[in-house]
Amino acid sequence: MAGNTVLITGGNGHVGFKVLVKLLEAGYTLRAAALDPKSKLSFVIVPDLLAPGAYDEAVKDVDYIIHLASPILSGFTEDQFEIQLIQPAVKGTTGILYSALSILSIKRVVITSSIVAQMSFSDIFMEETGKVLNEASRISDPTGPVANEFEAYSNSKVRALNATEQFMTKEKPHFSVVHVHPSFVIGANELATTVDGDQHGTNKTALGQVLGFDMPFPVPNASVHLDDAAELHVKALDPKIHNGQSLVGNSGGREGTTWGNAIEIVQRHFPKAVKNGVLPNSGVTLTKKVVIDVSETEKLTGIKFKSYEEQVLSVVEQYLGLIGVEAA
Repeated sequence: MAGNTVLITGGNGHVGFKVLVKLLEAGYTLRAAALDPKSKLSFVIVPDLLAPGAYDEAVKDVDYIIHLASPILSGFTEDQFEIQLIQPAVKGTTGILYSALSILSIKRVVITSSIVAQMSFSDIFMEETGKVLNEASRISDPTGPVANEFEAYSNSKVRALNATEQFMTKEKPHFSVVHVHPSFVIGANELATTVDGDQHGTNKTALGQVLGFDMPFPVPNASVHLDDAAELHVKALDPKIHNGQSLVGNSGGREGTTWGNAIEIVQRHFPKAVKNGVLPNSGVTLTKKVVIDVSETEKLTGIKFKSYEEQVLSVVEQYLGLIGVEAA
C-alpha cells in the first residue's frame, strides 16, 4: 500500500499532524491542506467543509481517505451546540463519503471517531455501571437537552458514527470504512511552540495537575499515547482489517489510567524541577471508572499501547523544553 495516495483532513491538529508524519514515514503520498510543502505532500483547498460537494475536487485520484477534521471544544454556548458543533461533525463526515462515491480508485475511508461515540455520556462521565466498552459498542443518537459543551461534543461523535453506518447501509459503496476511536489522547504536541499550545486539549488532563491545577470534575480512566492514536490510523488502512471495523485506542488494560499517578511519576523522573518549583506537582485530577476492552484492536493491529507513564513523560518533557529547562 505504501506509495498510494492518501487524502488527509484535519492534518493540522494534534492527532492529525502525527498521523500525517506516520503516513509519510510509511511511504504514502499525501494530499492535505494548509501545511508546508514536502516532496510527498500536495495540497487542496476546501473553503467550506459543509457546502454540497465540498470534497469533490479533493478526493479525485486518491486511493485512501483519512478523515480527522471535526469541530473540537472551542467555548461554544448552548445556542451554538447544534449548528457549530454537532451538524458540522455529521455533515463533514457524510459529505466526504458522498464525494468518495464517484471515485472508483478509493479503496477505504478511515474516520476518526472517539470512545465517546460508543457509550452514553452518563455512562462515561457520571455513572459507574460496569458496562464494558469495546470495538462493537454502539448507542442510538442522543435525545433531550444537552447540559454542557462536552456533552454536545460527545453527541456529535455519536451522530457522526451513526450517520456513517447508515450511509454504508443505504449506499453500499465500492469502498470500505474503518473507524478509529481514541480515548483521551496524551502526547507531545509537535505543532506547539508555546506552553499554551502544549497544554491545549486533552494534554491538560495529565499536565494540568503537574502545573498545580485541579480538574473541576473526575475524568474517565481512559488515555492513549499520541503515537498509538496516530499509528491506529495507519494500521486502519490494512486490507486485512474488514469493512465496518472499529479500532479502539486505550492504555492500561481494563484498569485503564489513574490520572493522579502523574504526580508520583513526575516526582520520580523530575525531582529537581519539582524541588525548584518549576513543576509545582500539586494539582488534583480525580479518576472516574470506565471498563474498556481493546483486546480485539490489539489482536488486529499488533499494537501494544504505551503506558500512562510514557504519556506523562512525553508531555512533561515537552513542557520543560518549551520553557528552556533541562529535563533531568
